[in-house]
Amino acid sequence: MLRATAVSWWRHKELRQTVQTGQAQQLERETVLRDLGYLKQAALLPNAHVICGEGGTFLHLGWTTVSTFAPIERFPLATLAVARGTPFIDIRPVTDIIAFAKLPRVARDGSVDPEPWGPDRAVSLTTYIDMVEKLGARIANDPRPRQSA
Repeated sequence: MLRATAVSWWRHKELRQTVQTGQAQQLERETVLRDLGYLKQAALLPNAHVICGEGGTFLHLGWTTVSTFAPIERFPLATLAVARGTPFIDIRPVTDIIAFAKLPRVARDGSVDPEPWGPDRAVSLTTYIDMVEKLGARIANDPRPRQSA
């Protein structure tokens, strides 16, 4: 899937059309290796997650974010990350945009602010999921521990 995406990228296509296939193949390899690195990070980082809203799809990897304006169905890297178990937050059903905008951000490194309020507050991914779910978001690959009744 990553290779097919790399081959279809407009710059790589342009190089192939101008018979610069060697350069196109090198760029495609680099793209696939970069994306595989993102997938590895998504599997290892405690607060890595994919979020999809009206503004596009974002793969949050701590200090790095990979995004596209497309929905998750058209973002192969995010789709693969979710298929491999990365938590997915679908905020498309959220209607209270103001309440959503006021939510704290997810801590980049897995740490939690001792005082999670103020302009630059951060919370754990599980706390963020609790908050956004109350606003109507759908969650897949939920990292929160399951509670039995």
